[in-house]
Amino acid sequence: MEFFISTLLEMKASFILQDLNLNYLCVTGLPDYWQLPPGVTPSDLNIFGEENSERLRALKHTLLETVERDQLEITLGTDVVFEFRIHTFTANDGSRYLATIILDRSEDLRRERLLRALLREVSHRSKNLLAIIQSIAAQTARYSDSLHSFLGKFRGRIYSLSQSQDLITDSSWRGTYFVELVEGQTDKYLADNSRLIRITGENPLLSPNASLHLGLALHELIVNAVSHGNLGSSNKSVEISCSRVMKDGEPWLDIRWLEPRSSKSLADDTEARLPSFGSTVLERVVPASVNGIARYTIGKTEITYDLSFPEGIPN
Repeated sequence: MEFFISTLLEMKASFILQDLNLNYLCVTGLPDYWQLPPGVTPSDLNIFGEENSERLRALKHTLLETVERDQLEITLGTDVVFEFRIHTFTANDGSRYLATIILDRSEDLRRERLLRALLREVSHRSKNLLAIIQSIAAQTARYSDSLHSFLGKFRGRIYSLSQSQDLITDSSWRGTYFVELVEGQTDKYLADNSRLIRITGENPLLSPNASLHLGLALHELIVNAVSHGNLGSSNKSVEISCSRVMKDGEPWLDIRWLEPRSSKSLADDTEARLPSFGSTVLERVVPASVNGIARYTIGKTEITYDLSFPEGIPN
């Protein structure tokens, strides 16, 4: 018996032993919530109070008449839960007893609540991600003149989403840092030419929503730069900057993409200005998704993309 009680104490469990008349024979390891005053005879009423003792009495009488074991939970406040595991047993001399083990399940309950919250968060973000993918598929198809063209562009955009999503997941859904996001979206297209991208300014932690949509914008910009031959065709690199500014008393982020144009790309000026899903993403989808404003400009010597949005936008 001493070994058994010692083991229960190691488990931070309480133990109560009663005879068939519910007289206390042993009680040990009671939680601080229930302490028996000195000199008071131990009983369910004296320890657990009138309401809880009535519940325990009813269950114990049922156990003595019908089954051998059962359990109930007693909640204190909003987040403290104790599980009472009660069972009858017969000793070697034929005597029957009632044993109660009390376990603190509060931490388990908190973990369960956290898990449910995380599952709801995953469900919410999965739905948002599926909505983005659906929009990408529809708009990519709209601006594609062949299945081959659609598949190439669609795969690239899904890859962009997956890169951003990996960074978000690695941060436990907090978001991504600006520099990591830029590097994640551009490294695939630069191979060993990372010198062609120059990142300056602040390195804020972007919300998951901002990370996904800014990642899409960066993907469109880098693909356009590679496709039209701007990147690497001059000695100048693309400059990507981020700065914090105050607007109406609130912090905003100003992000700028500045890309030098080559003589080769000047001949593509008319084509580059034609409507496409890329320009739709840059000028409409991304700014609307982050409650901001954007401007995409193709000049004679450079291409610029300016995006401004509140730093504290929803996730």
